[in-house]
Amino acid sequence: PEELTLFYQPLFELRSGRLLGAEALMRWTDPEWGSVSPADFIPIAEERGLIVSLGEWALAAACGQVRQWETDGRPMPGRVAVNVSARQLEDDGFVDTAIRIARENGAAPARIELELTESGMMRDPDRAVEITQALAAAGFSLSIDDFGTGYSSLAYLKKFPIATLKIDRSFVIGVPGDENDCAIAQAIVTMGKQLHHEIVAEGVENRAQMDFLRMLGCDQLQGYLFSPPVTADELARMISEGRRLSLD
Repeated sequence: PEELTLFYQPLFELRSGRLLGAEALMRWTDPEWGSVSPADFIPIAEERGLIVSLGEWALAAACGQVRQWETDGRPMPGRVAVNVSARQLEDDGFVDTAIRIARENGAAPARIELELTESGMMRDPDRAVEITQALAAAGFSLSIDDFGTGYSSLAYLKKFPIATLKIDRSFVIGVPGDENDCAIAQAIVTMGKQLHHEIVAEGVENRAQMDFLRMLGCDQLQGYLFSPPVTADELARMISEGRRLSLD
């Protein structure tokens, strides 16, 4: 749809400061209302049964952009993450659809990370294990988004072929001042490391948060500390310039 576009929020490696990838975020600009927040239109799309179509559009657009960056000689380092709704995960044909979309838009699955919500996976965990294993076998990288906000069974968590855990911004916002948020963040990092996952912190907005998360051993971060979501052209420019996160 012409009114929809993708923006990309850069992801940075805490050890080196280098730009490592990005998360694709959907934006809707209505001719009459102007920019509409995803917090407003995503729930409506879910309510009206449109979320699967939107999810497929986002995956196709992200795959096409990955291919375009490569064609332009400015390939994205790492992967582009695309959010997957719980409704998509319930679709019997989702694995085949994801593979088809990547192929039709010229992106290798290895260049795409599918972000699954913790709550969505736990609706039917046995089925989610089967689907995530099939997606991983196809070459997609998988992450659990907003980790810590759902009710994961640790017995299932170890069965999912997950590469990355993302600490929800609701826990990041309070560090390092809030003891509870600090304890939760530390527990997630420790558990994730034991399970050999990469750990990403979302919503990092200041140096104190970054320094604390780096001290815990968090691998990557995204947030307004360095960059808001940007257009595909702006991200390509950041890649070309070798933009890095200042760690001093």
